[in-house]
Amino acid sequence: MKPYIICHMIASVDGRIDCDMTEQIEGGNEYYEALEALNCPSMLMGRVTMQMHYALPEPFTAPNTTPIGHEAFHIARKAEAYCVAIDTHGRLAWGETEFDAQALLVITDEECPKAYHDRLTEQGISWIATGKNGINLARAMELLATEFGIERLAVTGGGHINGAFLEAELLDEVSFMVAPGIDGRVGMAAVFDGIADKNRPATRLHLESVKQMGESVWMRYTFKR
Repeated sequence: MKPYIICHMIASVDGRIDCDMTEQIEGGNEYYEALEALNCPSMLMGRVTMQMHYALPEPFTAPNTTPIGHEAFHIARKAEAYCVAIDTHGRLAWGETEFDAQALLVITDEECPKAYHDRLTEQGISWIATGKNGINLARAMELLATEFGIERLAVTGGGHINGAFLEAELLDEVSFMVAPGIDGRVGMAAVFDGIADKNRPATRLHLESVKQMGESVWMRYTFKR
């Protein structure tokens, strides 16, 4: 059992997702209007994206680096919606326990220092630790569904976390918006990025719908499996 998971992203015509760039080329509030229409109360982001938008500037430094060493989770409080942060090694520090009426929930692996989880618990922040030498995304999604009651989840970047969900075959749908502009800079992240296997075959999609929103185009795809 896992939530229904939609990757929702906005990109330039050349598929780049730098936030400062997309804000320059997006005509209005189309991205968030589309996100609301997806009916996903909870959303998930990778460490870099969370650092950029939500976490404190200074990283967390563990006074004791002994890992938690086993799968565990803590429910600070049950919520209707969660803002889920992927933070494998426990680097993000937090000044708030919720964002935009979504309770914060942090996912790490089992090598993350126990001191980090203790700090989250003290702050009233929910967390999950699962996976050896990297987060077990499939198990984490199962826990989101069974223990936290998340039924629908929007994965909103960055490119590497999107790629990890794609590689793990955890996505049910891709919601992709193309904004009217081109990036073109070397080394900028793409919508799906970071998969090391160069021989991995392309993922085939089925177009479910397409809609013009202002000068952006919103497309929804399901997977051909």
